[in-house]
Amino acid sequence: MDQAQQLRNVIKQRTKVQTLSNTRVVTVTSGKGGVGKSNVAVNMAVWLRKMGKRVIIFDADLGLANVEVMLGAVPKYNLSDLIYRGKSAREIITTGPMDIGFISGGLGIAGLNNLSKDQILYLVHSMSELNELADVIIVDTGAGISDSVLEFVLASPEVMLISTPEPSSLTDSYSLLKALYRNPIFAKDKVRINVVANKVNSMEEGEAVFSKLDSVVSQFLKGSIHFLGMIPQDQQMENAVRNQKIVSYEKPNAASSKAFQVLTNNYINDEHEAISMHKGIAQMIINFLSRIGR
Repeated sequence: MDQAQQLRNVIKQRTKVQTLSNTRVVTVTSGKGGVGKSNVAVNMAVWLRKMGKRVIIFDADLGLANVEVMLGAVPKYNLSDLIYRGKSAREIITTGPMDIGFISGGLGIAGLNNLSKDQILYLVHSMSELNELADVIIVDTGAGISDSVLEFVLASPEVMLISTPEPSSLTDSYSLLKALYRNPIFAKDKVRINVVANKVNSMEEGEAVFSKLDSVVSQFLKGSIHFLGMIPQDQQMENAVRNQKIVSYEKPNAASSKAFQVLTNNYINDEHEAISMHKGIAQMIINFLSRIGR
């Protein structure tokens, strides 16, 4: 019996994770850095809070702490403290502005493939608690197509791919999608991939970004992606990014802030059959552990 099968058996036999949850889990990713991935995640969180939704951002980017800096929330604990030091899921949540919850992955993510059975069980049980604490959990991955990024994307029921009109961004976005679709365990009929066009000059340019990606995905990968919306580049957003602030929080009437509001509304209203049966963050962690254990 291989390691992956053993892991699945352990989880199946010894965990009692709630099968269904009202919590939606979306993984925000990009084919390259510098396209505004974390900025989209944090601004969406602001508008979700304004809609009355409880939000937790899980920072799965080992290389940078963009979310942490933008929220101005220095975490006392991270995922490592939960796995190795017995902290609860509630204890590792840091509260940012507007009561946005934040969990730092820290170096805990890097060691997920080396966990003991007891650590796996404790992690899954603990993460299931988050389903009771949030309506939406946003997973902010690293950029690119590294193994750790792909594993999070593969484990997620909803993916939000951020791209800009730059040719290099479009190329890298397609490379990520190609790696995803060509992975033998990718279940394209069970994963919703939404595209967000960031740093565009108009809705037409945003739609053009999506059309270029949609065309190659349809033609060469025989798959489908969906256009969630666009975010225009404006001076107030540039200033906010430069000052490591959240434009939707600081300048809610800015053109980019209003676009984030529309984007968030589109996301909330984007309920469909493939994601209507939510399984929350615990199921995503089970999926992730099963994949890295294979």
